[in-house]
Order: sequence, then C-alpha cells, then structure tokens
Amino acid sequence: MDVDIRLLRYFVAVAEDGSLTRAAERLFVSQPALTKQIRQLESQLGVRLFTRSRAGMALTEPGQALAEQVPALLDDWDRVLRETRRVAGRAARVLRVGFLASAANEATQDIIAAFARRRPGWRVDMRQAAWSDPAAGLADGEVDVALLRLPFPGQDALRVEVLFTEPRWVALPSAHPLATRELIPFRDLWDEPFVAAPPEPGPWRDYWLAVDERDGHPVRIGAVTDQPDDWLSAIANGYGIALAPESAARFYARPGVTYRPVSGVGPSEVGVAWAPADDANPIVQDFVGCCLASR
Repeated sequence: MDVDIRLLRYFVAVAEDGSLTRAAERLFVSQPALTKQIRQLESQLGVRLFTRSRAGMALTEPGQALAEQVPALLDDWDRVLRETRRVAGRAARVLRVGFLASAANEATQDIIAAFARRRPGWRVDMRQAAWSDPAAGLADGEVDVALLRLPFPGQDALRVEVLFTEPRWVALPSAHPLATRELIPFRDLWDEPFVAAPPEPGPWRDYWLAVDERDGHPVRIGAVTDQPDDWLSAIANGYGIALAPESAARFYARPGVTYRPVSGVGPSEVGVAWAPADDANPIVQDFVGCCLASR
C-alpha cells in the first residue's frame, strides 16, 4: 500500500495539536480540506485514527501506534530528500541560497559576484522564503545556506555568523497622524494595530512585534501577511503598522507607505547561516567566506 507523505504530515499535525482548527492554521489549509485528508488516510489504512468530540481530536489506539512511528519515518524521509537535493545541486553546480526580504541588502550582489570568482562555473540560485519560514528553507534542507534576519526559530541548531546590524523603523500608512514625525517613541505605537507574520514562527514573529519591549502591553493585530507585497498592501490600506529594518525604506518603497525611525526598540541583525553538516563543505564555506568578506 502506498500512502502519500503529505497525508502523514497532516496526521502528525492533528495528533500534535489535538484540534483540526489549530492544525489547519499551522498547515495553511482550510479545516474542511484537512478533515477530508484525514478521512482519506483512515480509508487507505482501513482504521479509525481519531475520535472526534467537542473537546477536539483524540487518538484511537491504532492512531496512537501510528503517531509513535510516523515522526521518525518523516525525519528519515526528510534526511534522504535533503541529501538527494544536495547531490543534485553539486552535479548541476548550483548553490541554493535561501533568503528573506532584501537578503543582505546592497551587499547581496557583491557576495554573489565574489562567489562566482571563487567558483567559476557555479551558479547561485536565490530562493526567497515566506515569513512563515524565517529559516528560509535551511532547517528543512531546501537550501544549502541562507541569509536571514536574527533571531529565528531553530537558530541554535545551525551555524550563524552576523554580517551587519541596522535599526528597526516603523512602516505606517502615509496618512497616519504619526507619519509626519521625525522620530517616533515605540511607546506611542503600543495601541496601534500591527500587521504581523503568521503565528507559526513564534519568537521571530514576536521579535517583529517587539513583544519584549512593551512592558507587558498586549499586541493588537490588524492583519496577518506572509509576503512583502501583501504586507505593504495591508499597511497602505490602513489595516495596521509594522516594524521593519531601516533598509525597507529603500527596498520596499511604495506610494501610501511611510517609514520613520523608532526609539525604544533594539536593532535588527542579518546573518549567514548553514547546517553543521556543511562545516566541511567547500562550496558552502566559500559562499560563507564571501559573506564574511562583505562585512
């Protein structure tokens, strides 16, 4: 019997969350679609995996047995897939580089050019990630190395070198009363609705909401977005404001959005990150060396 890996990932999410609603939010699918996938898996296996009640989704005995085995199976599959992609990249002489937003800002092109000089015949494949994946595919082996905003979930399990630091500013609708100020104290923004990343990145999302710099003041969420274009649209349309790197004023300038400096929040760091397994990978280390030389 062949079972779709995707169905097993859906099963694990529901088993972990104990709720179709929460699992659907984490997986970015609708609840009816997730329900259909779970039923499809149960049909293929010929067993009932969950009992459903108002309290949520509880594993049956067969479901518990499956839940104990599937995570290891998925980990093995992910490891095999990462190695297969890594070998394919070497064969094609392509280095996969994940990044968020503006990557390493203006230094990005210089880094790529320096790598091309070090490794003639190799090509850098830049892959932009959504904000729901602040590790930009590195944690899942989708890329070989990444240019990231720190801190991000899973950072302690990776190698990270800081490249530069820049202030956090605020992006506001241009018609906002505070948009004419030269400098805005963060305290003056506490009651404003914020445009936020999805909840899945956890601490990374909290960092861009400056949760630790609110003295316990609750965050108001005006909109949730996962891509820069949607983020800009939400701000321009007045759904909220957002903290952003100072460089966003250059890379994400848009009519209807105004950027202003903010006091009372710490700066943002950009780093290059790679997996410990690639400490001895000469291709990855050449790219890292080019990044470090740009500092």
